Order: sequence, then structure tokens, then C-alpha cells
Amino acid sequence: MKQKSVKVEGMTCQHCVQTITEALKKIPGLDSVVVDLDKKEVDVKFDENETSLQEITGKIVEVGFELQKN
Repeated sequence: MKQKSVKVEGMTCQHCVQTITEALKKIPGLDSVVVDLDKKEVDVKFDENETSLQEITGKIVEVGFELQKN
């Protein structure tokens, strides 16, 4: 299992948290999703043999959010 944190722009309320959580939970190989609204961060734990960070971040963008640029 791999664990990563992704900074996300555009999250403003619990509905945003729910939208991201529900979208990501549909991805095979994703073990856990924790969305922190205050930190504007999504922590994921996933099986690299079943999914990738690119697929996970792609789903976040697909449901209407932006990834924070470093």
C-alpha cells in the first residue's frame, strides 16, 4: 500500500468533502480516503498494482476541483 497527500483547491464545505470522498471510493484499489477541509488536503492509501496517483488526482479534477500547484 502506498500513502500520499494531495493539495486540492476549491474545497469550501462538507458537500465538497462528500463529493470527493464518494468519487474516489469508486476507484478499485483505493484503501482509504481522508479529506481535510481545513488543510485543503486529500490523504489516500492505495494499492499501486490496482490504481495510480494519476488516476486518483484525475478523478478529483473530473469532479470539479483543482490540484494545488507547488
